[in-house]
Amino acid sequence: MSMRVWPGRPYPLGATWDGEGANFALFSENATAVELCLFDGPDSDKESHRIRVEERTDQVWHVYIPGLWPGQHYGYRVHGPYAPHEGHRFNPHKLLIDPYAKSIAGTVEWSDAMFGYRIGDPKTDLSFDTRNNAGNIPKCVLVDQAFTWGSDHLLKTPWDKTVIYEMHVKSFTARHPEVPEQMRGTYAGLTTPAAIDYLLGLGVTAIELLPIQHFVRDKHLADQGLTNYWGYNTIGFFSPDIRYATSPVRGRHVREFKTMVKTLHSAGIEVILDVVYNHTAEGNQFGPTLCFRGIDNASYYRLADADKRYYIDYTGCGNTLNVTHPRTLQLIMDSLRYWVTEMHVDGFRFDLASALARELHAVDRLSAFFDILHQDPILSQVKLIAEPWDLGEGGYQVGNFPVGWAEWNGKYRDTIRRYVKGDGGQVAEMAYRLTGSSDLYSMSGRRPFASVNFITAHDGFTLRDLVSYNDKHNEANKEQNKDGTDDNASWNCGVEGPTQDAAINQLRGQQQRNFLTLLFLSQGVPMLCGGDEFGRTQQGNNNAYCQDNDISWFDWNLDRSQRLLLDFTRKLIAFREQHPVLRRRRFFQGRHIRGSEVKDISWFKPDGKEMSDDDWNAGFTKSLSLRLAGDAIAETDEKGRAIVDDTLLILLNAHHAPLAFTLPAHKRGVRWQPILDTSITADNEKPVLMLKGGEQYELESRSIAILKLDDTP
Repeated sequence: MSMRVWPGRPYPLGATWDGEGANFALFSENATAVELCLFDGPDSDKESHRIRVEERTDQVWHVYIPGLWPGQHYGYRVHGPYAPHEGHRFNPHKLLIDPYAKSIAGTVEWSDAMFGYRIGDPKTDLSFDTRNNAGNIPKCVLVDQAFTWGSDHLLKTPWDKTVIYEMHVKSFTARHPEVPEQMRGTYAGLTTPAAIDYLLGLGVTAIELLPIQHFVRDKHLADQGLTNYWGYNTIGFFSPDIRYATSPVRGRHVREFKTMVKTLHSAGIEVILDVVYNHTAEGNQFGPTLCFRGIDNASYYRLADADKRYYIDYTGCGNTLNVTHPRTLQLIMDSLRYWVTEMHVDGFRFDLASALARELHAVDRLSAFFDILHQDPILSQVKLIAEPWDLGEGGYQVGNFPVGWAEWNGKYRDTIRRYVKGDGGQVAEMAYRLTGSSDLYSMSGRRPFASVNFITAHDGFTLRDLVSYNDKHNEANKEQNKDGTDDNASWNCGVEGPTQDAAINQLRGQQQRNFLTLLFLSQGVPMLCGGDEFGRTQQGNNNAYCQDNDISWFDWNLDRSQRLLLDFTRKLIAFREQHPVLRRRRFFQGRHIRGSEVKDISWFKPDGKEMSDDDWNAGFTKSLSLRLAGDAIAETDEKGRAIVDDTLLILLNAHHAPLAFTLPAHKRGVRWQPILDTSITADNEKPVLMLKGGEQYELESRSIAILKLDDTP
């Protein structure tokens, strides 16, 4: 049965419903013909209509169909040359996902028909497969974007007041006893009082969600009964993944995602998305034909100059998106704007961001990607966070992203781990990392909040496992424990995993408190890996990307030690929020400010004497203290009022033995009040004694203490 069609418009790209019908627009520079295929449902393997798209404007194929309604399922078949050596892999036998699909129903069901070449053919990817894959590929869904946002808006929490909580949508609520069972592991689960109250009680201001853009479960994982749980295998840059929806009804998960964002905003919590624009789920030349490869392989991917059959791979995932092509760059920018304007997200963390900045091969700070972001009136106003590395040569770019960007500070993570472990020669590096990494960011005009500080993240050991395992235990990933990084534990006691030894468990708990204390005392933006606040374990698995089970899901049945650690973390975050000197918007100067009697920051040896150049250069010191002068901040608040805070003294002892710290003098007649000591728990509390300058504070081995200046007469 034929359908009435109109020429339509080349913009906007994708499928757009206007209340009377739908416009479809698809870019393909090298295609010879395009067919729009309509389906009656997500599981249909045969089109109800196949419409030849006749109109083409500026390499965009477009058609308008009156009378279509939201919920209509569709896909494309694209004709053109199958010439891999020339970079072309068109195959009209393969139904393709719309790169601009706002909703994708279902997931890939693997079969040999999902590949554009014949699996098992001696010619490998140079062969041509004619099987129809329509029954195996998820269909795109036409959606109605209408949503009652009310007064909802981007929160724009200032960077200096931001505390990020990295989490997986499913892991957080999959086993939560106070979340209704049908809502566990979903967008809706994060709207429940149990989830909201927990995040607010913890004190975080933003959640950073592992990828929720529609992704593909890799075939090799599916064959082993595993899955791509983390989601770093995107195929739909505009569609929230349906696996986190409570209902599979046509496009309803888009509304569920918006409801989640609106609810979190009402609680004052920002939503940051971890996005993967550096590669797609189609892999290398032996990968499936799902979307971009069949629509215009030569435009969307970076191909080898010598033989365009092969893909340039800066990501370790088989391919790299060709950001040097204007239409691919447009795809990324349109996707980002969509998530901000239509979905109201507050920012993005860019996976392997260096790959996006490669113009030819080198990472370029002046690349088109950066230029367009900085000039965009919408995207330049949201939080932009880079994972500042990729797997290509010269890809490690910590400190080299331009103004306007924050970065996952890998040098911070590595330095803090080495120091807490007890490695020598770390004090000079520690000084930079604790104070916002001015060596990395100040010369380019950036602020301390350019540094997103973290100890652990989704990729690697959890904090509890970091102090409990000397080696990774990734056997469940079925790769003979060869996957994952050699993520050495922060100390070695010869006992791995669970133990009944009280002394070992005490030290493990103390090391966790040390890490958390340093994280929330450091200048910059703290990022807490979800679950670290109560000692979540993955049983030593430091690469749980394929584990959709108890290894990844939060266990909310907390024992006493976990509840104490959670309470400790809450107090730490609250302490940081209460003290502006811990979240400065400018770097310390190391000099007297506004006529203050003391410098804004001072460093001391355990004997109470200020550190000299020789002391910094000695390198072997494991113990030192720093004084942050709250009355010498030299900053103003949002209303221009001078900021004055308590003066804090932080004592650090990474040595294996206790140490007596001589407290420095500050002002005559004032005393130091102990606030926190990571060696002290509810089981070994000590009386709080006010101490004068010149008196000593006994600090246990491998511990940290905070004291506050008290000028009460």
